[in-house]
Amino acid sequence: MADKLSVAAVGAGYFSRFQYEAWNRIETAELVATANRSLSGAQEIAETFQIPNVFDNVPEMLEATNPDLLDVITPPITHLDAIKAAAERGIDVICQKPFCTTLEEATEATAIAQRAGIRLIIHENFRFQPWHRQIKTMLDNNAVGDLYQISFRLRPGDGQGPKAYLDRQPYFQSMERFLVHETAIHLIDTFRYLAGEVTNVYADLRRINPVIAGEDAGIILFQFANGARGVFDGNRLSDHKAENRRLTMGEMIIEGSAGVIELSGDATITMRSHGSNDVEVVEYDWRNHAFGGDCVYILQKAAVAALRGDGPLENTGEDYLRNIDIENAVYQSSSEGLRISL
Repeated sequence: MADKLSVAAVGAGYFSRFQYEAWNRIETAELVATANRSLSGAQEIAETFQIPNVFDNVPEMLEATNPDLLDVITPPITHLDAIKAAAERGIDVICQKPFCTTLEEATEATAIAQRAGIRLIIHENFRFQPWHRQIKTMLDNNAVGDLYQISFRLRPGDGQGPKAYLDRQPYFQSMERFLVHETAIHLIDTFRYLAGEVTNVYADLRRINPVIAGEDAGIILFQFANGARGVFDGNRLSDHKAENRRLTMGEMIIEGSAGVIELSGDATITMRSHGSNDVEVVEYDWRNHAFGGDCVYILQKAAVAALRGDGPLENTGEDYLRNIDIENAVYQSSSEGLRISL
């Protein structure tokens, strides 16, 4: 492999800019091309991020530039075709979430990648947020002892009124599955990262804002294989105390036999030992840049390292299928009013 991993990307939407900007900061990667169904959109991205080659379709871009990696930053309906195009040419893929349109399609995409011998990574960035990485280290070091419960209150406060989401991601209003499919899926993956495998779920979802098609609030209860419980309490209309309410998107509490870890809306982590009233602020390194503590950069840098054989490969397509299984179980539970086993 060359000194730098060559990266071609497809997509020019709102979130794509975080990914292009991050690629330009990774010294071991190089953006060689961008594509978009609207050529003008691709040209604007190329000018902004100094990308030398511009295309209006993925196969032509891959044929012309033969990159090491394709970054798919487009809606789910495009994912399967993009992965097929990369697999036919032996090119590894990072794919944006939500991953494909259905579990069946995601399973097919994963199988295609496996048969072709390419690596397929899902761009699930919440687990790479530096506060979640720090909390994972603390849990691995037995900071709370036996884990009892992990709880997250999602409160971005951006879902009120007829103009909800229109200034940033207007397609949110028309998503028939919204809160869980678009947002809580991040916490499903984060919960698995922090607490282990989910064995069953119970959910009660609802829509509060009548201008949107899908659910925008709900509570999900998780049981983990180790016996611990999880609570996701999400409401996109309510907010929480934070200078930037999109930084952590809410607040987390992790409880165990030896103590309690808390994450605030300003990314402060505290630790309190069981039986004590003394609260210790946990010092850790993080950068308030771009989205979610620069988690896009952290994910992409880790992916490049793994693809170059220097570190573990996280968020593989095969593993991510479990997140989609859990998501489907959540919707089934809410619809049927039953606890669903996985």
